[in-house]
Amino acid sequence: METIISEETKRKKIDRGLWLRLLPYMKNFKKELTVVVICLAILGAMDVLMTYLTKHLIDAYITPKELEGLSRFIAAYAGIVLVIALVVYKFIQTAGVIEAGLSHDIRKAGFEKLQQLSMSYFDKNAAGWILARLTSDVTKLGEFISWGLVDMVWGMTMMLGIMAVMLAVNFKLALITLSVMPALVLVSWYFQSRIVALQRVVRKLNSRITGAINEGITGARTTKTLVVEEKVMNDFRVLSGNMRDQSIKSAFYSALYQPMVINIAAVGTVLAIQFGGREVMSGAITYGTLVLFINYSIQFFEPVREMARILSEMQSAQVSAERIFMLLDQKTEIEDSEAVKARYGTILSPKREAYEAMKGDIEFRSVYFSYKPEEPIFEGLTLEIEAGTSVALVGPTGSGKSSLVNLICRFYEPTAGEILLDGTPLKARSQSWLHNGIGYVLQTPHLFSGTISDNIRYGRLDATQEEIQKAAVLVGADTFISQLSDGYDTQVGEGGAMLSTGQKQLISFARAVIAEPSIFILDEATSAIDTEAEQLIQNALIKVLENRTSLIIAHRLSTIRACDRILVIEDGHIIEDGTHHSLMKLKGHYWKLYTNQFIEEKEQALLA
Repeated sequence: METIISEETKRKKIDRGLWLRLLPYMKNFKKELTVVVICLAILGAMDVLMTYLTKHLIDAYITPKELEGLSRFIAAYAGIVLVIALVVYKFIQTAGVIEAGLSHDIRKAGFEKLQQLSMSYFDKNAAGWILARLTSDVTKLGEFISWGLVDMVWGMTMMLGIMAVMLAVNFKLALITLSVMPALVLVSWYFQSRIVALQRVVRKLNSRITGAINEGITGARTTKTLVVEEKVMNDFRVLSGNMRDQSIKSAFYSALYQPMVINIAAVGTVLAIQFGGREVMSGAITYGTLVLFINYSIQFFEPVREMARILSEMQSAQVSAERIFMLLDQKTEIEDSEAVKARYGTILSPKREAYEAMKGDIEFRSVYFSYKPEEPIFEGLTLEIEAGTSVALVGPTGSGKSSLVNLICRFYEPTAGEILLDGTPLKARSQSWLHNGIGYVLQTPHLFSGTISDNIRYGRLDATQEEIQKAAVLVGADTFISQLSDGYDTQVGEGGAMLSTGQKQLISFARAVIAEPSIFILDEATSAIDTEAEQLIQNALIKVLENRTSLIIAHRLSTIRACDRILVIEDGHIIEDGTHHSLMKLKGHYWKLYTNQFIEEKEQALLA
């Protein structure tokens, strides 16, 4: 993760290509953007006109002490003020729509990408790091595009208008007033190059802080039981302290940049006063013209100062854009071929009518697999599982049990060899078809925010309430659900926080059962359930798993005695294969595991 994050600090310049990539998202707001551009053009023109009217007021009415026509002038001036007010209202309203819409579309694209990414992406990237992209980064980018860029358009419109009028009124005085521009460009380049580098570091540290906060929340119980609050706090203090220091440096350069721009602008105003005053004294220009140049010199550098702020924000927004596109550009390691997509659809747009029925024959042909090249899990694994067979996977932690079922689910791809389902390679069918036929119950179940009914219905979205209750009764979940005040309408909370681990496990069982899958995978699924509830599930599984292929990773060996096959896996190799009785007669590895566990359970029962 640190390597990936460090990529964010490598680029130093404004990336035009990166900003051009945002154009497709802005196409959805052509009408709003057009309105904003027109409003800004009108606003810039009105600002230029207002100052020019001051010149006209001085030369036509004040200097000659003429009152005729002054009322018409005041009326016109008031009309322009009213137009400006209406334009500002429309501009702010429309820019708000653009900000909300762009943030929505970019965040939606990012979340859609997350649904398509392989499991390996989530293995490598912390949840907080991903969250920062779809929350703070999207917000910052949306704010800048809707407000920063449009402010830049207003500034450019106003500056060009002022330059055009100044050059038209007095070409020589205009050049003298604008002679400070090269110095302004050099100062801007110097400071912005440093601000952008610091902003990238700040955003990188922000990702790590978001990840630390996420871990602090999700791992609160572990932190307290290990009594490591002080260490966790110290680690967070270091991270937040680094971010504070880098933010202060960035603020220092930004703060120094603004007064330097103001000073340079003041030099331009001084030049206008000095040389313009001489021209007034010699009669070359009118007093109104001098006032016009003084006001324009101040007005001209006002958008320059504003653009200095915008450019500073642009550095931070570009870093956010880089981080967002790093997510959007992430390649999916496991992706269906174009031929498969044409036939079965995509993960987000499946063609369920094309799905073939799944029997459940599984075959591994010389499969090699590793999460890291230097740490192989399987080296030439060959295995056949007939449809309707219940297979238990037994072995020490890290032996390859979960890796085997993850490969069957195609959460990961073999580095070599082939896995077939019903005689067809997994790659020849879509991932959605495969997952549609698999019921997977995890050791640590995850529930979604919503009601108990909602969570069971995730197994089959068109399930009726009657079918939901039937599934709950089958796995023994109805007993505790019926005792809740709201029954099946009880809110489970985020991640199922309102329920016990055992209750969440029973709901996840019901969710898998209601889907009526062809393949069942139980990954130590009864480890968090008490003995009584486990017996209910065991009885239910006899009916549920009948004529279905099932793979059961079990810690309690007593729960797998009835399985058709028991595979003992060690270091990625199947060292024993048979029924409970045949393996007990063999008196090998399984016999030792079972005997030792049986003795331990009896001892615990006696002590209890």
